[in-house]
Amino acid sequence: MDAALRTLGVVPPIRDDIRIILSEACSNVVKHAAPSKEYTVSAALDEEHCTIKILDHGQGFDPGTMNHRTVPTISEHGRGLQIMRALADDMHISSHGDGSEVSVEKSLRYAEDAPARTLHYPLNHH
Repeated sequence: MDAALRTLGVVPPIRDDIRIILSEACSNVVKHAAPSKEYTVSAALDEEHCTIKILDHGQGFDPGTMNHRTVPTISEHGRGLQIMRALADDMHISSHGDGSEVSVEKSLRYAEDAPARTLHYPLNHH
């Protein structure tokens, strides 16, 4: 994902946010989606946004309870969804007995000389 975004000319801070979001989401599946650790990651890009969906086939969870949990800032675990929410522009979680889906959207910004600017004009033109 990072290689594709870098090739298009997405600025490093945005690529870093997306990398962390993906890392946290995939780590959450591996740690919490028992009994299945299988998951699917899909990504879609347009001129202004990157949308990432992570779908697992675990037992599901109640996303509402995660919103009210307080995890100490010094804790090494338990802050994945909080980190993802902080870095994403929009995030939706749906969960049911046969899996969960996390959908994350991040606005893209491009370097001035970004190759993506030649694909469609204007890209992030302000």
